[in-house]
Amino acid sequence: MSKTLNKEILRLAIPNILANLSVPLISVVDVALMGHLSSETYILAIGFGVTIFNFVYWGFGFLRMGMTGLTAQEVGKGDVDESYRLLFRGLIIAFLGALLLFVFKDYLLQLSLYLIDSNEQVNTQITTYFNVRIFAAPATLGLYAFIGWFLGKQNATIPMIITIAVNVFNAVLSYYLVVNVQMNTSGVALGTVMAQYIGLFMAVVFFLINYKKELTAQALQNILELIALRKFIGVNSDIIIRTLCLIFVLSFFKVMSAKEGVIIGAANVLLLEFMTIAAYGIDGFAFAVEAISGKYFGAKDKLNLSKAIRYCFYWGFVFGGLYAVAFLFFGVDILEVLTSQQEVIRVAKDYLVWLVLFPLLSVVPFIWDGVFIGVTASKAMRNTMLFSTFIIFLPTFYFLQNYFGNHGIWLAFTLFTLARGISQSVLVKKVVYDRV
Repeated sequence: MSKTLNKEILRLAIPNILANLSVPLISVVDVALMGHLSSETYILAIGFGVTIFNFVYWGFGFLRMGMTGLTAQEVGKGDVDESYRLLFRGLIIAFLGALLLFVFKDYLLQLSLYLIDSNEQVNTQITTYFNVRIFAAPATLGLYAFIGWFLGKQNATIPMIITIAVNVFNAVLSYYLVVNVQMNTSGVALGTVMAQYIGLFMAVVFFLINYKKELTAQALQNILELIALRKFIGVNSDIIIRTLCLIFVLSFFKVMSAKEGVIIGAANVLLLEFMTIAAYGIDGFAFAVEAISGKYFGAKDKLNLSKAIRYCFYWGFVFGGLYAVAFLFFGVDILEVLTSQQEVIRVAKDYLVWLVLFPLLSVVPFIWDGVFIGVTASKAMRNTMLFSTFIIFLPTFYFLQNYFGNHGIWLAFTLFTLARGISQSVLVKKVVYDRV
């Protein structure tokens, strides 16, 4: 292996892994805080509340993913001014998106409650959570643009510092507001809102300290240039569809789980926290390969592009294996940290085997996602996700659930993960290597 290339990968991956591992901390703390209250209803409510905002915010995930790939390519080409224009375009879209969310927030909440179709007690807690957390929208979307841009500029340290700080503040503030102020679901939401604005402030400060000196008057021109905007929107529209499919699958998973009963629904919410922990850790290498593949693709360096992808797969499988071992031997211990509801723990233990498989199976689609984003092969990424969602996941879910119940839900999701990786692997030569 090339020591230089591996150092470059780890220079980008390690900060991303450290940052990413702090992300599930928010969700874990939130679920744990609700899991130790008087009823499993709180677990289900916070699970659905987080799902609503995942659906909303991940729909804007292109501001992070598309920004990284496009900026990395401009870095590879040596066009500094255009890399700055990309950031400003992203921030404009972020704040316009936040404005739209405010305007339509009541309709969004009502639609969400209709689709979730839960009981009145759960709906009340979801509404409380939603009406507070929606105020984080400008900060959350602005942070997406900044973090994607920093990564595209081959700087993983600043996103690491911001992400860890945001998530630590979030956990501490949520804990204080729930435990000391007795705010329950509204405390969890308010902690998130406050932490997001702290993060946006940090991003602006880091930008001014580290990058203002590169900013030229020319970089402030043609920000709204039609051709550039069309490319930005074109790439990102594919990423939006891809991301919405992923959110749909996860949201559908939670809604169908709840229809199996409150206990099984709560158990699956807890188990999905395992999946989130593994996903964010492995995604550290996906983020690294986004930045590196974008740079080498922009520079037309096929040799190093190929090597970087291969090495990221090696590291991804190492981390995936470590997660699988940890879930196998410590899964029950993690459940007991998350909740004191013994019936929920008893049910969740029956499905832990699926979480042992997930870290290993997810490496291939995660790394390919990073590559496709980096080289802006967005249509292929979109098409493989549509195939995996509507041709594999939904039909197998409806068939398997009738025979296997909640195990059928998990098996359908496992087949969905496999389908993503296999379909991407089939297309990679055409959409990645043949374009360099």
